[in-house]
Amino acid sequence: MAGNVQFRLAILWLVTAAGATMFVTLQSFSFLNAYVRAHGAMPAVTFDPAMLWIVFAFYGAWIVPPLLALAGTRWGDRAMLGLGGFLVILNTLGGIFDGMRDGGQLIFLALLCIALPGSCATLASWRHVRAG
Repeated sequence: MAGNVQFRLAILWLVTAAGATMFVTLQSFSFLNAYVRAHGAMPAVTFDPAMLWIVFAFYGAWIVPPLLALAGTRWGDRAMLGLGGFLVILNTLGGIFDGMRDGGQLIFLALLCIALPGSCATLASWRHVRAG
């Protein structure tokens, strides 16, 4: 029975990670669309190598909560809840702030793709930690 719960938690966190990936992809397309519409008049967002590493590490960290869920240890369950909840909060707030700058559709997308599945995964993880 415990393996089934761990598997379901991992799926919930993977769905949240997929939502975060969809959000950042559509956010990039939204910025690119605005850039093309403005005929290159708006400043381009450029990343130096250090900034790219930070972005890659930030979005790459989404794989850690599902892996911790599959580990099935007490420490792993608490780390899954802490890291996963932290990523949900950071990505949702980042999406809301970007949406305030670039358009309301990004706020809706952040709430739909990150906050909704993330709150379900966080709640399920919290219940699992409390029950264990």
